[in-house]
Amino acid sequence: MFDLPDDVVARFRDHLQTVDYTVDGVGERLGSLAHAALHRNETTPGLRATTDGDPLATLIRLWLLQAPVPRAQAARALPELLDPLLAAGVLHRYGEEVCALVDVRPYGTSGDGPDRDWWVVADLTPGMDGARPTVPPDHVLGVNSAATTLAQLTVRRPVGRALDLGTGCGVQALHLASHAAEIVATDVNPRALAMARLTGALNGLRVPSTESGHATPAGQQAGGAGPAPSSALLDLREGSLFEPVDGERFDLIVSNPPFVISPRGGLTYRDSGMAGDEVCRLLVVNAARYLNEGGVCQILANWLHIRGEDWRDRLSTWLVRAGGDAWVVQREVSDPAEYVELWLKDAGLHGAPGYCERYDEWLGWFEAQNVEAVGFGWLTLRRDGGRRHTLVENWPHAIAQPLGPPVARWLDATDRLSAYDDEALLAARLEVASDVDQEQLGRPGAADPEHLILRQRRGMCRAVQVSTAEAGLVGACDGTMTVGQITDALATLLEEDHRELRERLLPRVRELYAEGFLSEPGSQRSGSDASLAG
Repeated sequence: MFDLPDDVVARFRDHLQTVDYTVDGVGERLGSLAHAALHRNETTPGLRATTDGDPLATLIRLWLLQAPVPRAQAARALPELLDPLLAAGVLHRYGEEVCALVDVRPYGTSGDGPDRDWWVVADLTPGMDGARPTVPPDHVLGVNSAATTLAQLTVRRPVGRALDLGTGCGVQALHLASHAAEIVATDVNPRALAMARLTGALNGLRVPSTESGHATPAGQQAGGAGPAPSSALLDLREGSLFEPVDGERFDLIVSNPPFVISPRGGLTYRDSGMAGDEVCRLLVVNAARYLNEGGVCQILANWLHIRGEDWRDRLSTWLVRAGGDAWVVQREVSDPAEYVELWLKDAGLHGAPGYCERYDEWLGWFEAQNVEAVGFGWLTLRRDGGRRHTLVENWPHAIAQPLGPPVARWLDATDRLSAYDDEALLAARLEVASDVDQEQLGRPGAADPEHLILRQRRGMCRAVQVSTAEAGLVGACDGTMTVGQITDALATLLEEDHRELRERLLPRVRELYAEGFLSEPGSQRSGSDASLAG
């Protein structure tokens, strides 16, 4: 299924680049109006913008606009590639026209490394031009908001082995290939694995052949193609959860699992078939068994809000079994009706026969489980046998992606803060993070501000109120004086007891450091903090 010889894949990749079938190339050809309409699944403006029949316009019509094109036009747009793509089931000939059977879509990186041009193979977008979406059980979803959220959340540091659990069309595997030597990607859906295989090969990953089991070495693709964009090995395996990697360990695990909570399954890409939020719980409690010491697991998840129970307590029971460090962020909360409507529409069932019955059944199931809401967010877990730091927070406020660097910094901060006592912290030389502003809020004309606020412009975009002493300490952190020297100077200026001010300020210094308001000289340029030692 979707198998193409190595030389054809290499020529296909080179040709897509040559005709500028890329994110920028497509955006320029369509123009802002047609491009925006396409994001709303409307193709008419795009069809009007691609009437000249050149190769780029033809490829946009075939895949992005899902429109048939004359066979002769397709042959000109895909020289010596049309017949192999027809034979592999990527395209289909119907009389004298050619149409797409699957989507081949340009995809670009977004803030987690150098700019790259990628292509993702997935099923065609359902529900174009106002049609009712038809979503078969084995549908393979393309790039969506959840996939990009996880991609921008992931810590991008060099690792040996990474696991993409529930790979779908292979989006996360592409990102992992930029900093992992080997990626194992799993899925229960054979169709998804076939598409992920073509996605990986099309972007130059070393993907073992389904027949030989051997991977074509990067840079040595048949057909004389140039070096591949990545030397990473992509190992695709079929199976549920951690079953395909039993007994193995990884430095990084990422998962955008089928987390939708429903009384019955039906769509492999979103429904696990397990009761409630069990699939997410199993991922969390078992992840550490598959991580090397210091390894990180990052998961998107849904969880139930049970009436009379704090959702934080529910997740804390998962985290106790997981062990190690954990940072949980709840981004959204939906009431049962909102949740049911969202996912019935996603499946194309809104207004379809049986819609009201399915709606009623789902709501009844939530009521029977005593569910009052469903939360959505992400979890970052780290295997650490020596420490356990847990942060569980509700954060519906604005954020600024990518969050991978702030997550990495939080992991570093928990390391260093737990390793240093107060004396070491007093000896540290810190500086205000470059994205932090100070705001003074108060009545117009007032002599002094009522509130002093520190606000981040990147990452979590936190805003914290600080006292005059705390604001003074932060303002003086320029990397030259130690925390102890600054605190003593403030005590003299404010005419306070030196020891009492130290005791009051040190806990806030720890909080501000952990949350990214304070850092160490050079850390913002190098991308990681070296040490808290002054």
